[in-house]
Formats: sequence, C-alpha cells, structure tokens
Amino acid sequence: MLKIIYAGTPEFALPALQALIAGEDEVVAVYTQPDRPAGRGRKLQPGPVKSVALEHRLPVYQPLNFADPADVDLLRGFDADLMVVAAYGLLLPSVILGAPRLGCINLHASLLPRWRGASPIQQAILAGDERTGISLMQMEPGLDSGPILASRALDIDGQWSAGDLHDRLAPLAAELLEASLGDIENLLARATPQNEAEVTYAPRLQKQQARVDWTKPATQLAREILAYNPWPVSHTNLGADSLRLWRAVAEAGKAGDCPGRVLAHDREGLRVACGSGCLRVTELQFAGRKRCSAAEALNARNLLGLQLGDGA
Repeated sequence: MLKIIYAGTPEFALPALQALIAGEDEVVAVYTQPDRPAGRGRKLQPGPVKSVALEHRLPVYQPLNFADPADVDLLRGFDADLMVVAAYGLLLPSVILGAPRLGCINLHASLLPRWRGASPIQQAILAGDERTGISLMQMEPGLDSGPILASRALDIDGQWSAGDLHDRLAPLAAELLEASLGDIENLLARATPQNEAEVTYAPRLQKQQARVDWTKPATQLAREILAYNPWPVSHTNLGADSLRLWRAVAEAGKAGDCPGRVLAHDREGLRVACGSGCLRVTELQFAGRKRCSAAEALNARNLLGLQLGDGA
C-alpha cells in the first residue's frame, strides 16, 4: 500500500481523487489552491477538490507556494511514497518534487509533448486536433517536460466544446491512474523522455481572446466558440449590448458578405457572415438572459439583417 499526497484544485482533478479514496492506497494529505472569491458577494469559496477532501475527512493544506520552509517540512513529514498531481495550479519547486520516496507524477490533459501548459483542452479544439488524451508523467522542474509513464488516447468529436472534452478526459485520467499505480515503480524505471522537436505550448487563456473577430474564417470562429465554452465564452457586440455565443457550426457562405452581418435567423440557427464562409450559431445568450437555442431566441428577438461586432 502506497502513502500518497494528492494535489489538485478544480473539477478536472476530482475523479482521480475519488479513485484514490476508493482504492487500497492511503491518501495522507490533500494539497489545493487557496480559496478564491466567487459569486455575486465575492465571498471566499473552496475549490472542488477541497470540498470533496473535507467530506472524506482528509487533511487539507493550501499554501500559496512553498517558499516558506515550514510548508516544505510539513509535506516532508508525511513520509509519503508518492505525490499525485492533477491541475493543481502551482509549479512545484525541486525541493517538493524530491520529497516523496518515488517523487511526483502528474496527470496532464493532452498527449504530451503536444500542448504543454495551462490550457491543453482548449488548444486542442482551437487547433482542430482529431485526437487528444491523458498523459501520466514524472514531474521535473520544467513545465510539463518530464518523461511519460503511460497515456490514454481519446478521439475528439468536432462538435464538442471544451466543457464536453473536459468531462470525458477527467474520468479517463482517473482510469489511467488506477491502472498505473499498481506498477508505478516499474513505470518510473522505464519512463520515456518526451520528443522536444514535437513540443507545442498551451498558454493560459485570457478573457480578451473571446471577443469575436468576424473577419476570421467561419471554421476558425466555430472552433473558438467551442474552445471558449464554458470559459471565457465568445462574445460580440449587439448594438450597445453584448451577445454571448455558446455553440456554432461553420458553413459555406457567399463571397462579399459583410463580416458580422446576420444573414438569417431561423429555427436552425443564427447565420452570420464571416471573413470566409458563414457561421451558424446554434446556442446564444442575450445580455441579462439565460443561454438558449437560436430557435428559442426567436421568441425574444429576430436578429435578421443586424450587424454584430465592433461596427454594430
């Protein structure tokens, strides 16, 4: 039986933690990011991993970083065999990576070395990748650069949002972890170095990326809308208001149409001219309203002929 420290913060990290709790190994401590303000009152809220850990009466620790020697000594004091990391949100210093007997391993939401970094799920959709997966890697000081212990692949449906892909990869990570822990020492001994020539990076998403540029091709905008669902959500100007776009499909369009012009609004979608092609928006959200299908939006307002975007 292994003594394991678990480090993770968001929902992506939940299935792996739950698998550890249900398994034969002992979770001696859970590390997660400090509580963040959320909601209208901006009150401090625990992350998903902390909430589940407390429900199971596991000890939870939330250092801002490991600059304080006391935090390092505390972690060392658990005398853990292994530290399992999944979307923790903090780069671990060498002193922590070497603290457990077998070191630290990380569950990463891509087939490394493709999409190292903070937004691998979104970047896979933005790039139009047909395949992604989960990589279990041995951690080292570099960003997602350690050798690979095992992986599981997943084909991407072209209509999946980042949220859809997330919800399929998170349980896949748990399955990979469960399948690997029983042979972890052998996996560590024969870990495969990443091919540096194939490295791509997935930087942290910024809110401003989600503003729609209608001069882009419809195929690219469709990917952006899916990639930015559920955050930061693609949006465009609708007069003085903002219109959020949740799902869309690229279609052929007439040449010469003004980018951002609504060519049709019917029960099949909101068709908008782009730099090339046409975007059929199937799910949207008016300011101050709930998200809805384009067909439902017709009951509130028909947008036919309107100009969306900065020129609206």
